[in-house]
Amino acid sequence: MRFAEIFTAGLLALLSIYLMWKSAELDIGYIKGEGPGGGAWPFWLSGLMLICTGFIAFNWVKRVSPPSRSDQPFLDSYSLRMVLLVGGGLFGFIALTGIISMYGAMVIFLLYYLKFLGRHSWSLTLVLSVGIPIIFFIFFEALMRITLPKGLNFTEPFYNYLNTLIY
Repeated sequence: MRFAEIFTAGLLALLSIYLMWKSAELDIGYIKGEGPGGGAWPFWLSGLMLICTGFIAFNWVKRVSPPSRSDQPFLDSYSLRMVLLVGGGLFGFIALTGIISMYGAMVIFLLYYLKFLGRHSWSLTLVLSVGIPIIFFIFFEALMRITLPKGLNFTEPFYNYLNTLIY
């Protein structure tokens, strides 16, 4: 597990650098009269991710985290099981996005992740599983006017109704 932690941190650091480089092809600063450039959000979020990988590497060197103190192999049976469960959940999230919308898929993924993988209480699970997609909807649809995937046509009337409530 010790090697897996630093390997993952290194892989994420490389991905962060690549995403920063690619997003810098667009304007990453503030455009007068328009707001942030097209590459601003991806660039700064990738930079934040790079900083976080630095903290992971620091904790790895200091052996602070449980994986950094572990002598287990790269993927023990528990780790492999968790990778498959989380990866399967993400695969399901992506597959459901085109059917029941980004927000509907987010509700199902959070229910799965929080209740069945995280074993949190039903009250916390329901509050987060419903609240987070609502916050995302308000942030993207109302404030930033960015439309996220709405899935098949049967979900469109619901989002049209929500938009009328917001505007």
